[in-house]
Amino acid sequence: MPISFLVIVLAAVNIAAYFLMWQDKQRAIRQQWRIPERTLLLLSLLGGFIGIHLGRQHFRHKTQRWYFSLIVIISAILWLVLPTCYFLYNKG
Repeated sequence: MPISFLVIVLAAVNIAAYFLMWQDKQRAIRQQWRIPERTLLLLSLLGGFIGIHLGRQHFRHKTQRWYFSLIVIISAILWLVLPTCYFLYNKG
């Protein structure tokens, strides 16, 4: 899989994650049906941790939930460590 494809997919996931954080915040304000937390956390684990983090900070949404912070940190570590290990150990 080319790296450029992975970058495009990760960018799309992060944009979607940021948008869903905004949408969930708007729904919370209006006391409407909310996006399930597991959906937001799954997006973080699928590579959308930057979008989730930026959405949390920008919209001040879910900032008091310690497990959101934990999952975002774990996601970031996994997405930094796993690709690095893959490229280091699969050079040739």
